[in-house]
Amino acid sequence: MTNRSDGMRYAPKGKPNPVVKPGEFCFAAMALDHGHIYGQCNGLIEAGGTLVKVWDTEDERLEHFRKTYPSAEVVRDPRAILEDESIRLVAAAGIPNERAPLGLEVMRHGKDYFTDKCPMTTLEQLDQVRRAVADTGRKYMVYYSERLHSESGVFAGDLVQDGAIGRVIQVIGFGPHRLGAAGRPKWFFERERYGGILTDIGSHQIEQFLFFTQAKDATILYSRVANYDHPDYPELEDFGEVALLGDGGASGYHRVDWFTPDGLRSWGDGRLFLIGTSGFIEVRKYIDLASDYEQGDVVLLANSAGEKRFEVSGKVGFPFFGRLICDVLERTETAMTQEHAFKAAELSLQAQAQALRT
Repeated sequence: MTNRSDGMRYAPKGKPNPVVKPGEFCFAAMALDHGHIYGQCNGLIEAGGTLVKVWDTEDERLEHFRKTYPSAEVVRDPRAILEDESIRLVAAAGIPNERAPLGLEVMRHGKDYFTDKCPMTTLEQLDQVRRAVADTGRKYMVYYSERLHSESGVFAGDLVQDGAIGRVIQVIGFGPHRLGAAGRPKWFFERERYGGILTDIGSHQIEQFLFFTQAKDATILYSRVANYDHPDYPELEDFGEVALLGDGGASGYHRVDWFTPDGLRSWGDGRLFLIGTSGFIEVRKYIDLASDYEQGDVVLLANSAGEKRFEVSGKVGFPFFGRLICDVLERTETAMTQEHAFKAAELSLQAQAQALRT
């Protein structure tokens, strides 16, 4: 289901790299409202996870899901998953404002939860989830796919960790998406349900800022949202931007929008620029614009050693998923800390709440 022209149905596939034997890590899928559930399941299966059950409210979505994952048993009652002690983790991609309530229920039943971004739509929901994590000891992990399921994003992280550009002092990220309004569900255009553009796709950008700068917290300096060109959808925000300052002094600027033109081969020309004290990196995630290179996942590096271009599609893999499985089994935090996942959400929600509306 890898579809580079449709962001809602874009589900990367990598090379299998199992960290467990078949049947050692059973998981289930619930709430198939967003196509990202396929990316979540692909990553877990490639890491050795066994998808055993699926639940959703719509037969058409279940039928399509079963065609992709025929081994998953369709259940009509969510309790068949929640009360199954063999299931360690639930992956879900529900309507954004329903993700936290489902996660609370999953954690109350003693299971870890792996939700699509945005993980919640209000600061009140975030407070509820934080308390539930503390009370239950369960994990509430988030599929920030623009870094975790991007080989160029993973490779850029390795370069930064290896000191290729020194200390990162600024992150600039662009997250354009193709709207494809005719194929979107009704909830996609209802602000209370999708949470706003900075809460939703803006959360990818803020998560990357925190990761690449190693910031534990940040201050929102400025944020703005707008509906420039979609009067038929008055609650849609088709443009958003945010500037922030990390607690270590690094700055960030991020723009997200729904203006990818139909002529672009990809659903969005996602770009990331990392400026360091001794070099810089550009990441071209999904397309190398106006070139014959079809794969995307291009990383450009300039430092004291010179200039280098890396074409990394199919060469890096997606280590997050194997680490997540091991974290669930061993109760560690090697894939992503819980506080990092929550902080990215918190800052996204703050940016949305204080955004200037133009």
